[in-house]
Amino acid sequence: MADITCTHCNLTFPEEVMIAEQQNDEPLFFCCKGCQGVYHLLNSEGLDTFYDKLGDTKLQPAIQNNEDLEKFDLEGFKNKYITTHQDGLSEINLIIEGIHCSACVWLNEKVLHKTDGVIETSINYTNNKAKIIWDPEIIKLSHIIQTIRSIGYNAYPYDPKLQEERAISTRKTYYSRILVAVFGSMNIMWLAVAHYAGYFGGIQQSFKDILNVAEFVLATPVLFYSGWIFFRGAYYGYKNNIVNMDTLVASGALSAYIYSIYAMISQRGEVYFDSVVMIITFVLVGKYLEVLSKKHAVDTLDGLMGSTPTEVTTFKDGVKSLVSIENIVVGDIIELKPGEKVVIDGEVTWGQGSFDESSLTGENEPVYKKNNDTILSGSICLDSVVHYSATKDASNSMLTSIVNLLEDSITKKPRIEQLANSVSGYFSTIILIIALLTFAGWFFWVESFEQALIVGISVIVIACPCALGLATPMATLVGISVAAKRGILFKEASFLETMAKSDILALDKTGTI
Repeated sequence: MADITCTHCNLTFPEEVMIAEQQNDEPLFFCCKGCQGVYHLLNSEGLDTFYDKLGDTKLQPAIQNNEDLEKFDLEGFKNKYITTHQDGLSEINLIIEGIHCSACVWLNEKVLHKTDGVIETSINYTNNKAKIIWDPEIIKLSHIIQTIRSIGYNAYPYDPKLQEERAISTRKTYYSRILVAVFGSMNIMWLAVAHYAGYFGGIQQSFKDILNVAEFVLATPVLFYSGWIFFRGAYYGYKNNIVNMDTLVASGALSAYIYSIYAMISQRGEVYFDSVVMIITFVLVGKYLEVLSKKHAVDTLDGLMGSTPTEVTTFKDGVKSLVSIENIVVGDIIELKPGEKVVIDGEVTWGQGSFDESSLTGENEPVYKKNNDTILSGSICLDSVVHYSATKDASNSMLTSIVNLLEDSITKKPRIEQLANSVSGYFSTIILIIALLTFAGWFFWVESFEQALIVGISVIVIACPCALGLATPMATLVGISVAAKRGILFKEASFLETMAKSDILALDKTGTI
């Protein structure tokens, strides 16, 4: 039997498992009940334009598994992952699994915005991280997760450890592609030296053919393996009517590659395989450095939390026990020993001692604390055993607030980066238009297709906006990361840009801005 394409997920499946129906005299085919349910849900919500945005992109079948939903409403889960605002609203960061393109982001945001009780939803396409704010009096988190699953995706709480695994996988992918690109560029430049020498001093066609074939062999894996990242980015940009930097890199390198094959076979003109390899190598290295800088910035966040204990000693009914900080509730009595870091804000109930608060206030001298004094998470007990009562839970303590502050500053783009992204898009479109006009002008002027093609390709290759697309976000991320290591926290990345333009910086005696 023939394979059928699912109306929802675009995957092919055997005809014998097909679920068929008709809508407005048009046949609909589904591979499972999940896809059928999602399709009708989107139509009933007026979100059927999702399929126009999706195009030919394939999704995972909408297999729904709601057996574990109750865990999202447990108190321990709430203490670990959910932040409660002063107005009673709840906030969580989730990773949405199954997002393949901007159409997926659009669909998830639209569906959640239409859900009663969901106040705000924003999804970052680059890392699939979703920030969701909702009213727990109207809707439970388990219902939000169920809604996400009902449209064919899955969601789980953002966990730095899982993101670390993903970052390592990304680095490995880039590393292997860079190795191939660097190997190809190093060897092809040796061949290019011989090529250029022959160009000026003369070379037999048979030797030239050997050099051309050797360069072709080196350039092919660099273009299609190392450069696959750019082709993928250009493809998704094309599907969403976006011309980006990947479009310039992919179109310039591929055009030069195709022309070089023509020149090699016809033995007319010069080949540009070396240019293909160098384009891919330089831009790929730039992207890899951007990945490293993002990882470095995230490591700063992990460093703030890494030295923090995950368990504390509590007193309950005269019994000592180790309890995970996520399970601490307001009023619990916690024991603090010399050298330990305070992980939850509280009030001293027994004992007295000195605390190092330099990481919080900038005060170099230890601060003496006694009964009924407030101690903040992030400070360090220096010289004696102290008991204190928790006045906040882990998600609302000072240290967590600082980490969230730094995370927001890393994820929020400053105005200069937003401008760079916007200019890069317009710039790429304009360059492609100029390249086409240049090709047409040279073709009618010199009446040489080859010469016109070379000049047109040169415009694309030379104009790649790497400084705008790569250097700007990298400089911002590194700046925030270095500042955090030196005890300077920016609430938003835009403040880094503002300070660069300032003439006067006013500080109080503790160094707090």
